[in-house]
Amino acid sequence: MVQYRRNFVTGGAYFFRVTLVDRRSNLLIQHVDVLRKSLKKVQQHHPFEIVAWLVLPDHIHAVWTSPKDDRDYSGCWRAIKSHFVRIVKKIGVPITMRADGSAILWQRRFWEHTIRNDDDLRRCVDYCYINPVKHGLVKAVVDWPYSSFHRDVKRGIYPSDWAGDTQDNGGYGEP
Repeated sequence: MVQYRRNFVTGGAYFFRVTLVDRRSNLLIQHVDVLRKSLKKVQQHHPFEIVAWLVLPDHIHAVWTSPKDDRDYSGCWRAIKSHFVRIVKKIGVPITMRADGSAILWQRRFWEHTIRNDDDLRRCVDYCYINPVKHGLVKAVVDWPYSSFHRDVKRGIYPSDWAGDTQDNGGYGEP
């Protein structure tokens, strides 16, 4: 079995991509309220700071900073995913289960990147926010409702017309 190497840094900042098994699904935006509740529940026990958050139909991008005494982001994601599955099953969403009792909804693993410096942080947050445009879901970043971009506009971190000219993808990741 492959041994995955994770870089656990107490109080570290990370960029994540967490994906559904069915890449054609839109379950995450259909039940974004359940996802928000799941996130808040986990944050009660692991008060990580959300730097950026973006929910797409089939995956999530997130940038967060762990508390100074915590480095268990894997446990946080496991808890968020499990809580989400329990609630959507309860409200009637059909979820196929594996023989071991786990749901066939989320990909078993997630992708994470340890943020090295302020420039790396900026690039990761930018990547989160440009993603719905890159996927052709909207023409402008501000038009995607499931993003902390709107919070950052209110805080004066980004202008509301940021990345308004999307002809150049700005080198934000995979094509």
